[in-house]
Amino acid sequence: MNISNRLQKLRQKLAENESEAIFISQPENRYYLSGFDGSTGYLLITVKDAVLATDFRYVEQAGKQALEYQIFPITGDMVNWLTELLAGLNLRKLGFEAGHLPFTIHRQLSGTLKKLSSPPDFVPVDGLVESLRAVKEPEEIELITRASEISDNAFKHLEKVIHTGLSEAEIAWELEKFMRENGSQTMPFDIIVASGPNCALPHTNPSSRIIQSGEPILLDIGAQVEGYASDLSRTFCLGTPDGTFKKVYDIVLGAQLTALDIIEKNITGGQADNLARKVIAESGYGEAFRHGLGHGVGLAVHESPRLGPGSDDLLVPGMTFTVEPGIYLPGWGGVRIEDLVVMENEKARIISKAKKV
Repeated sequence: MNISNRLQKLRQKLAENESEAIFISQPENRYYLSGFDGSTGYLLITVKDAVLATDFRYVEQAGKQALEYQIFPITGDMVNWLTELLAGLNLRKLGFEAGHLPFTIHRQLSGTLKKLSSPPDFVPVDGLVESLRAVKEPEEIELITRASEISDNAFKHLEKVIHTGLSEAEIAWELEKFMRENGSQTMPFDIIVASGPNCALPHTNPSSRIIQSGEPILLDIGAQVEGYASDLSRTFCLGTPDGTFKKVYDIVLGAQLTALDIIEKNITGGQADNLARKVIAESGYGEAFRHGLGHGVGLAVHESPRLGPGSDDLLVPGMTFTVEPGIYLPGWGGVRIEDLVVMENEKARIISKAKKV
């Protein structure tokens, strides 16, 4: 990680927002800006200073991982130690992550900061670090690619062992076990295994339902390498699929391939979404595509950019995101096909390698 470069970019962002400092509480942002992966910690970043506040459990670890930072040991409630940390800095404006800091904590901190001799304005900042994270460095893309290879191999492994008579939960465990044994730190999200009518629920949990021949089976899996995630969805059948499966699958695949072929640098997430949505709508299933086309993937499995109706996020080189159209039909099931891509130069390059039907 080039932490110095990331801090420099953040400080430029702060200057553009006329802020002198920012208080980081969001875990992925903390890791991105410091390299510290302990479960508890906060960053205070000013024009000149970078401080990592953490408790006694992580002080030694923080000293080894966050080399650009002064380590500030903390005890007790945040409202007590934060005033000590800020004392003497004479900040006029302190940004906080509005999307992460709970309202009750914000209210307590606002009252506590007023006790300082020169209290700073405590102002919400939304998406500042996330905008930096959206464009990946080459090393980040390599880690995402490694995570994608694990999930690709998990799907290939499943093809060898899956059979009718297994439950959704048993399949999910087989996938998780394989990925953990083959390099995934943990699961970046709960594995989705759905069969038959359950496929109509885009984010259902694996159940005890036994899979049967000829019905759709939808998998949504991801691995994690050094904090970075992958995301992959495939839909298939065991045995001979019915006519609905063949029809719906071809429409979803056509929508995905259309989007992958046309997505180019500097179109918006809304324009990309429309490429696939138009194919599905013209096939008569517009109302059955009920989520966005995709989302960014990195330290979080859902981050910027957003590919969905109305999104004005520009797709620029270095962004990694999913392309995942789907059709969901209550009572029958559904089909989703999801690949992870990276914008390189002018076009999107597919990272995922797992085969499609």
